[in-house]
Amino acid sequence: MEVFAVDGLPEIRPGDDLAALIDANAAIRDDDVVCVASTVVSKAEGRQADLAAFPAGDRARDIAERIADETDEQKDPRFAQAVLEESEELVLEAPFLLAVTRFGHTTVNAGIDRSNVPDADLLLLPADPTASAERLRAGLEADPAVVVTDTSGRPFRHGQRGVALGWAGIPASRDWRGEHDRDGRELGVTVQSVVDELAGAANLVTGEGAGGTPVAVVRDFAFGEHAGSDELFRDPETDFVRQALREWDY
Repeated sequence: MEVFAVDGLPEIRPGDDLAALIDANAAIRDDDVVCVASTVVSKAEGRQADLAAFPAGDRARDIAERIADETDEQKDPRFAQAVLEESEELVLEAPFLLAVTRFGHTTVNAGIDRSNVPDADLLLLPADPTASAERLRAGLEADPAVVVTDTSGRPFRHGQRGVALGWAGIPASRDWRGEHDRDGRELGVTVQSVVDELAGAANLVTGEGAGGTPVAVVRDFAFGEHAGSDELFRDPETDFVRQALREWDY
């Protein structure tokens, strides 16, 4: 398997044809997986916003005050309002905002970014990253799989890693249940998050900061003869961590 970054992409602006720009800078093949950072997807889809578009309500002001009291971090209440409006649920309000986005991803600040946004205060995540991946796939000359990626922290570990937000042309997971290990024992719980692992591999070559590149291609990846699943985000009934956080008197 080979993973390489796509060089030569310009600064992405609202309305840009991102698929055409990728085709112009890389010879994409049908069996590739094209991993595209959500930042450029959001820019092309016009998901930039200014703080002035989010006048703070009472709850946002309360959240900002509480975070300031607990952490000495001055949280702009308009930013807290933006997180509220981009979220289905806040799992935590302090000492930081942990949000469930409207498409099911749980992340800090609903994934709203304040870096690499030259023409606005904020960059929101794509409203529907899987629909974004499907549009990108349809716009490419070849017929690869597409994964829309982001970076996210992990409980119990330092640092961030690449994760998938949306995907098209590939199942989210390999389902190993019903297969057998080397000793013949049947696997009962193993479901491998393939799109997250591809996003992590892409993040190794795209990089971060000013020198980062927003698109990577994974070549010669084979899904194999396994059952596939598009379940990636846990629902509330099976997400015991979310349930515990709801009950935590923070």
